[in-house]
Amino acid sequence: MTGPERTQVHGLSVPTASAALEAIGAGAYVVDEQGCIIAVNTRAEQLLGRPAAELLGHDAHDLLHRGPQGQQLPRTQCAMRQAFHAGHPAQADEDYFARADGSVLPISWLITPYGIGDHRVTTLVVFHTPVHPRVTGPRPEPTARSLSELHRLALLAETTTRLTSTLDVDEALRRLVALVVPRLADWAVVDLITERDEVWRTVVVHAEGDTLVQHEDLQGPMPPIPEESPMPLSRALRGVSSTLAGPQTYQGTPDSGIAVEQGRLFHATGMHSAAIAPIRSTRAVLGALTLGRTETPTAFAPTDLPLIEDIARRAGLALDNARLYQRQRKVAETMQNHLLPQMPGVSGLEMTVRYLPAPDASHVGGDWYDAFPLADASTALAIGDVVGHDLEAAAGMAQVRNMLRAYAWSQHEPPSRIVERLDEAIQHITDVAMATMIFGRIETAHDGHWQLSWTNAGHPPPLLISRDGLTTYLTDGHGILLGTQAGLRRPDATALLPPGSTLVLYTDGLIEAPGQSLDTGLHRLRQHAAALAHRPLASFTDQLLRRVRPADNDDDVALLALRVPEG
Repeated sequence: MTGPERTQVHGLSVPTASAALEAIGAGAYVVDEQGCIIAVNTRAEQLLGRPAAELLGHDAHDLLHRGPQGQQLPRTQCAMRQAFHAGHPAQADEDYFARADGSVLPISWLITPYGIGDHRVTTLVVFHTPVHPRVTGPRPEPTARSLSELHRLALLAETTTRLTSTLDVDEALRRLVALVVPRLADWAVVDLITERDEVWRTVVVHAEGDTLVQHEDLQGPMPPIPEESPMPLSRALRGVSSTLAGPQTYQGTPDSGIAVEQGRLFHATGMHSAAIAPIRSTRAVLGALTLGRTETPTAFAPTDLPLIEDIARRAGLALDNARLYQRQRKVAETMQNHLLPQMPGVSGLEMTVRYLPAPDASHVGGDWYDAFPLADASTALAIGDVVGHDLEAAAGMAQVRNMLRAYAWSQHEPPSRIVERLDEAIQHITDVAMATMIFGRIETAHDGHWQLSWTNAGHPPPLLISRDGLTTYLTDGHGILLGTQAGLRRPDATALLPPGSTLVLYTDGLIEAPGQSLDTGLHRLRQHAAALAHRPLASFTDQLLRRVRPADNDDDVALLALRVPEG
């Protein structure tokens, strides 16, 4: 699995869009930048008497928009079409859609730009019937204190889509604030309960015109949650209920440290009215959302609480998912880092290694490197990739690496024979299905130069770079990958490493990218390695990773670089 779960919505594959549109109690559809329908919910199908297949891909205006008598409506006279081109939220109380049976459906509608998480320009249309008396032309978006039912439904749909399309906690909070300020409030405050059961005031944001301003002086650690306090924030942090509050709520003697901090918040911000709702997941209370008004004169009313509760509930599900993802990623990276070894010190040789995990936590695991001294004073080098991208692949990698070490230390044989033994063993005593690897040994030759002998089991070839920037791929010694049960003898190869040269062993995540040939990646690696040949080894390695690794890489990368002395 890569990234958030993706579901199909009548033809449109977007993160959680199904839940977003189906959660709207009215008819709803999404159009692309040309005005063609790309997603539709079940309620819209019912109201229009058309299955999704008859709606998807059609121009919404041509298919649906009609005059009161069912006549075709010129685009220049269509208020919804004008609002669509303007790109701003708008609504009308009386218009007409064509149903499949030829009848005319009176509707009221709302149209608003709509983000689906993949950077496409899309627009959401929400409509329902019956309607109220006609209002000519689109109206601008109402203020927070008078959100219409259609605007509430559209806001909840946008909240679901925006928040669930990220797995980063900070980004989810940023999106949450942008959804509610200034649309519902002038201030947004988020208090989160950490994994250590501490409360942290994570967000305090104020709308100053079109700019959202962070107030870091009001953020930071909070006192513990009191067990019995009836104060609004305390109740929300215990998951009890949503509540309205104002400065008068905190004028009495405070019953807890949290009440003191909340009183300070009202005093510092000048909020005259606030609504406070718990942020819950399905498993626990994660915190509380406080929305406050200063410039907006209308106070929050009890009728505002259900909408704010719905927004906070959606925020809770998104934050819980993001926390679980980050926890999984941390566990996987920690496991990987413990499995990958430190490099040995070898007199006269410089060695450096790098490991970069995949962007998705579930993709950590298969790539590995190793270097260790052998009994004959040579040094073993290895790099490999166990097929799979999960913790099972990481466990298989550890098995392969440890078995290789044992064979290489105990058997004084050429690299090819060591890998043949390893290949035979992993088929019987591990769960590894297939793997690639290079195993070699480096030692001083009779003339004082350094010599590499190796065998390659289906892995990308090592790259040798001279101190003058000449590059050579070591393509000899290449055999099939491990786990094929072919039983073929593996070849050995030997090469002298020129003084001052650099040897690079790497995994395929460094050079492979979707839609790009392997030759393209190998050429890019060769080109940048030559340009960096004069750099110190650590800088060479870091810059090589930064320049060569594809931007859309979804795999982990291991890299081992070795430099021999100048001579």
